[in-house]
Amino acid sequence: MKIVDARVIVTCPGRNLVTLKIETDEGIYGIGDATLNGRELAVVAYLEEHVAPALIGRDPSNIEDIWQFFYRGAYWRRGPVTMSAIGAVDMALWDIMGKAAGMPLYKLLGGKSRDRVMVYGHATGHDIEGCLEEVARHVEQGYRAVRVQCGIPGIASTYGVAKKAGERYEPADSSLPSENVWSTSKYLNHVPKLFQAVRERFGDDLHVLHDVHHRLTPIEAARLGKEVEPYHLFWLEDCVPAENQSAFRMIRQHTTTPLAVGEVFNSIHDCRELIESQSIDYIRATLTHAGGITHVRRIAALAELYHVRTGFHGPTDLSPVCMGAALHFDTWVPNFGIQEHMPHSEEIEAVFPHAYRFEDGHFTPGEAPGHGVDIDEELAGKYPYRRASLPVNRLEDGTLWHW
Repeated sequence: MKIVDARVIVTCPGRNLVTLKIETDEGIYGIGDATLNGRELAVVAYLEEHVAPALIGRDPSNIEDIWQFFYRGAYWRRGPVTMSAIGAVDMALWDIMGKAAGMPLYKLLGGKSRDRVMVYGHATGHDIEGCLEEVARHVEQGYRAVRVQCGIPGIASTYGVAKKAGERYEPADSSLPSENVWSTSKYLNHVPKLFQAVRERFGDDLHVLHDVHHRLTPIEAARLGKEVEPYHLFWLEDCVPAENQSAFRMIRQHTTTPLAVGEVFNSIHDCRELIESQSIDYIRATLTHAGGITHVRRIAALAELYHVRTGFHGPTDLSPVCMGAALHFDTWVPNFGIQEHMPHSEEIEAVFPHAYRFEDGHFTPGEAPGHGVDIDEELAGKYPYRRASLPVNRLEDGTLWHW
């Protein structure tokens, strides 16, 4: 079997999504997600100019060698653009080999480690009561785990909170970056009240998660982690920027609240120190942005040695292709923790028909060969690219702050 074509499909059925389609001389094809939110066309150019031409004529079963070729051979290693491109190639190759073998992806990886995959949904509200209403809606839908976020009094808008009640949250909300105002003190004084209210209304059985979106310093994160210990969160996510991996050691020294990080990571080197020092409990790297299944397997294997579990990033800035592949990975990986889930729109679901299914707060990946997700290219062509950018934040005095 040889690769005869590799092309990039860009579509925007409500948001931009980038797909790589690799075709073989035996008529089998595979697809991979290459979406990098807010920088989609950078990955498109990388794939079209530097990757796709070098795929032609290669044996798609040589997944490891192809991964090494594009990682080591580029000289300029790592980075979100490079690793998203490699991730799309890798995902598509695994899809091809699953189809060639007539096996679902999880069986190629080693078979099931569990029968179903627990996911968490997103509940947001402009105030605590609004968030509680959304939590109740998710519980009614069967979710056993819910991420909770609410507006902060005195702050006009809050990243991670939908503009209107019941709407989907979309961070890339304008063609150029919008600017929001942030107050760390107002946030720290208010957010523990949210967790108290959730526990008072829903009891102790619901898994409760929260995303800080990299807004705090290590000592501020330590304070928050310690203050929310009575509400036993499933995890506190992205409490500080992780460029300085040793910062998490300070947080760990002050709190037993579980810590999660990694959605912006793109290689094992971004998290190696965090894992080996046992400074985190969950690693959130994605199959798309961290070099595909081949590389994330290495991250998961390292994490398993240090009692760190997976908790993959999975909002709508990744396509159903990544979600499908992730659910197969989640089904197989021994040190699974949880999977993020934000439902895609009906328009996106129509462009990307898939085999995975949701029931009672859990997903199953389906038994279709490969990762079980396809693309309707004709329908995708009806939704042209539209530039969209993530917001930036400034403190109340105008200082640019972490997003």
